[in-house]
Order: sequence, then C-alpha cells, then structure tokens
Amino acid sequence: MSKTINSIAVIGGGSWATAIVKILCNNSDKVNWWVRNSETAEYIKKYKHNPNYLSSVEFEASKIFVSTDLKEIISKSDLIVLAVPSAFLKEALKEIKAEDLKNKIVFSAIKGIVPENNLIVAEFLNQIYKVPLENIGVITGPCHAEEVAMEKLSYLTIASQNTENATLLASKLNCRYIKTTVSDDIYGTEYSSVLKNVFAIASGICHGLGYGDNFQAVLISNAIQEIKKFVDKVHPIERDIKSSAYLGDLMVTAYSQFSRNRTFGNMIGKGYSVKTAQMEMNMIAEGYYGVKCIYEINKKYNVETPITDAVYRILYEKMSPAIEMRLLTDKLS
Repeated sequence: MSKTINSIAVIGGGSWATAIVKILCNNSDKVNWWVRNSETAEYIKKYKHNPNYLSSVEFEASKIFVSTDLKEIISKSDLIVLAVPSAFLKEALKEIKAEDLKNKIVFSAIKGIVPENNLIVAEFLNQIYKVPLENIGVITGPCHAEEVAMEKLSYLTIASQNTENATLLASKLNCRYIKTTVSDDIYGTEYSSVLKNVFAIASGICHGLGYGDNFQAVLISNAIQEIKKFVDKVHPIERDIKSSAYLGDLMVTAYSQFSRNRTFGNMIGKGYSVKTAQMEMNMIAEGYYGVKCIYEINKKYNVETPITDAVYRILYEKMSPAIEMRLLTDKLS
C-alpha cells in the first residue's frame, strides 16, 4: 500500500460525517463526500453547509466534492471513511461490489454492529467485501460531533492492525482542535464503541427514573468492567481499558448532554415507548440496535453482562424500566 493518501472520501450525511469532513478539510485540499439525498448535495454545493446536521459548519466550496454517486466517490478516493448508521450500512453499500473496494483503505467511524449479520464493521468489510484486515481501520472517540463543530479540543483514536495506515489517517485528522492517538486494537475499540452506547442508554434510563449521580458513578464503574470482560473474551490481547478509547469514550457518551443514546434512554426511563422515543429523535441511537446484536453475539461467549441484559429486556422484551433497574442495583458493586 502506498505511503501517501492522495484523496479521502467520507460516506454519510449525518452529524458525525459532517464533523469528519470539517476536520479533514484542515489538512486536505479536497475531500470527496457522499450523501444520499440529491437535495442535500445541491444545498451543500450552493450554500456550503449541511442543512440537516451541524448547520453552523461552513465549508470552503473548493475543498469538497459532493455527490450522490457512491461508485464515483469511491473510485476517486484512496481512503474511505464510513460514517453512516450501522443499521443502514448494507443499504448504503448495496450497489458496491468487492472489486470497487479493491486496494482501498477503509476506516469505519460507525459506532455500531451491522444488524442481521451481527458483525462489527471491520468483520463485515472483511467477510462480505473481502477487504484485507490490514486495509481496515476504526475511528473512535471520545468525541462528539457537536463539540467538533464548535472547535472544542477533542481526541480521536485511530485503530488499525496496519499502524502505518492508522498513522497516515491520524496525520490527516490532527489539527488545532483535534489530537489523535494510534492503536492496533480494531476489535476492542470497535466492540467498546458499541457497548458504550448500550451503557449510555442505561445511564439515560436511570436518569429518567430519578437515580442520582452517586448511582450513575457505580453504574459506569461497572460498565467499564463489563466492557473489559466482553472484549477480552472476544479478542484477548493486551490493552489498557482505562485509556481514552475505552473509558473516555464510555464516559463522554454516558454523561454528555450531546449523547443521543443517553437522551434516548432518558426518554425510555420517563415512560416513552421505544417507538415514540425514536420518532421524537432526529438522530439514530446506535445503542438500540447494538444491544440486540451484543446480546445475540454473547450467546456464543457467555460473558456475564448484567447491564447489557437489563437494557435488552427493557427495549426488546418490553420489561418495566423501573423493575429492571431495581433488579440491576443488586448486581452492581
């Protein structure tokens, strides 16, 4: 693989995709950007900002090439960043064949598991699109798109088994308000990014039920232990679970006002049905899909995951949030 990246594509039109395009424009002359909706594409070209997400971010027209033609965007790019919700990834890539991604470096900025396949995005790309693992990577936090839009100092972890690729992308993302760290743990960082969304929903449910900060601290302390047990069983390598890619990402998602998963959980705790909560939110809460996937994957590994199990029962078995969280309190320490 070449030691230079001449062109980068971002796939997705949501807030995180918009934030990544903004970051990349600091160090790139041109960013290729795929959005699904032709009206959105034309609006961005004309008015230089995304009308639907992070609309305060203004782009230099000369630095972005926006298109709804995914094959064209991919063909023009050496490195692809996927930033669509995991539940819609298969639909977004339906016209793409394995040969379209041949010799491409593909990084996932998706914090979820591909439903039905029950695969993290790295596994999905490798098994379905035959992208070699050394050409696959993960972009993870702790980082919220909204704070990127405001240029508040944020940190990203860029993970790949090919650390040269991770370092190359990190150099493209590093800027005045973004600091980057390189990791080789694509499995741990990606599973952790899925689980932290589940635990953010749990945090939101507890907040909606009226639990205070004291209990929240216990919940999140137990959540990071649950992450460690799960990722160590799925992919046992040496990793520091206290580093920002794991613990930091969990904390910002569980506590932040910008966390859509916490917001979703808070609505569930206050008595909203899943359907009503989803309808009122303008963004996808990845943890809703992630908890079902993790629950099903864990049938193979049999890791003790009391918080994940409680969230699953609330969201998919329609169990009472109040009863489930009361039962959970006896399982935490």
